[in-house]
Amino acid sequence: MATTPLPATPRTGPPPARSVLRDTAFLRLWAGTTASGLATWALPFVLGLAVLHRELGAAGLGLVLAARTAGFLVAVAVGGVLADRHSRRAVVLWSALAAAVAAPLLALGLGRSLVLMTLAAALAGAGQGACRPAFQALTAEVVAADRRQQANAAMTVAVRASTLAGPTLTALLAAFVDVGTLLLGIGLLWLVAALLPGRGAAAPAPGAAPAPRASLRAEFVDGIREARRHPWFLAGLGALTTVIALGYSATSVALPLISRDRYGTEWVLAAAMTAYTVGALGGALVAARRRPRSPGWSAFAGLAVYGFAPLSLMLPVHPAVVIAAYVVAGIGIELFNVPWFTATQREVAPDKLARVSSLDFLLSYGLAPLGLALIAPAIDAFGVTPVLAVCAAACFLLPAAAALVPTARHFGRTPGPRAR
Repeated sequence: MATTPLPATPRTGPPPARSVLRDTAFLRLWAGTTASGLATWALPFVLGLAVLHRELGAAGLGLVLAARTAGFLVAVAVGGVLADRHSRRAVVLWSALAAAVAAPLLALGLGRSLVLMTLAAALAGAGQGACRPAFQALTAEVVAADRRQQANAAMTVAVRASTLAGPTLTALLAAFVDVGTLLLGIGLLWLVAALLPGRGAAAPAPGAAPAPRASLRAEFVDGIREARRHPWFLAGLGALTTVIALGYSATSVALPLISRDRYGTEWVLAAAMTAYTVGALGGALVAARRRPRSPGWSAFAGLAVYGFAPLSLMLPVHPAVVIAAYVVAGIGIELFNVPWFTATQREVAPDKLARVSSLDFLLSYGLAPLGLALIAPAIDAFGVTPVLAVCAAACFLLPAAAALVPTARHFGRTPGPRAR
């Protein structure tokens, strides 16, 4: 007997994840971050032009840049607390506006008042510092958990592209406008960073009683307690800080010397730094889609390969080897950064995310000037090769040791289903 076949049951499954690049809220946040990155990387170059034009002395340049760094370090800690206490969007708005106001003050003081320029630089650094943890936490609010790795990779691409485009665009514009106008342009970029990003998570309902707040110091300490709950985070932060304070600082000091003395040209210096940034761009693109079975171990392996940069400078190798080592170092650093940021956003309590992120920026960025200050005297005392050998060993060994810490293999996530 003939029977009527049953209609085929359609296969069901989770819908394909929508690309984060099609999300308007994220694109606004990404564009704001890009504008802040361009402004950040352009400012030292513009101030360098002021020295060339004799509108600012070399000692004045050092003082202004030091004030900017000091402002950053103070504000990144305070900004983390404020971004957890108030709206992350509001912190981005006001901190970027502060940096925007600093730009015309720098222009006003140029060639007239070093005191005004120093204060303005501190304000610019404070705006930049307060933005960083707020942007990091706002990304977690705007982007769903399953798309955060792609979002963090896109943010990293913006940062790395800014390191290339900021000085390049500034150099091109410098042929047509003066330094004061360039400083005003930096202010406009900060204005874009302030106004373009949209809202993050919904604010508390009107009329809701606000929770009692502790002091800024107590809330910052509470963020430290949250960081201590995650052994993988403490180990990773220690390894990252070591690589930046020793490895990155050593190569920053040694590369110009070796480019001049061993190879007799500045071309190796420029090519290696460009290769590092290009490698980082490539690493971010790979990390956007890469889902290793042991993300923590994979990330620490990426961090460790920065050791090839100081290692390549120790030996009398062909310049192509040095450039290749910097490409590999750039790829590796982003194979660490992207899953590191994603894991922090996933594992840390949402109401403490900005404070924990501020610890990340405070230590990794804050100890870098100390490394730079110590590396040059160490090279004078012991020679460039022994110093580079110690720094290369630290770059290889510290991430390897961090990978052995409990929860490091999966960055806090137990093996099993992928993160939701």
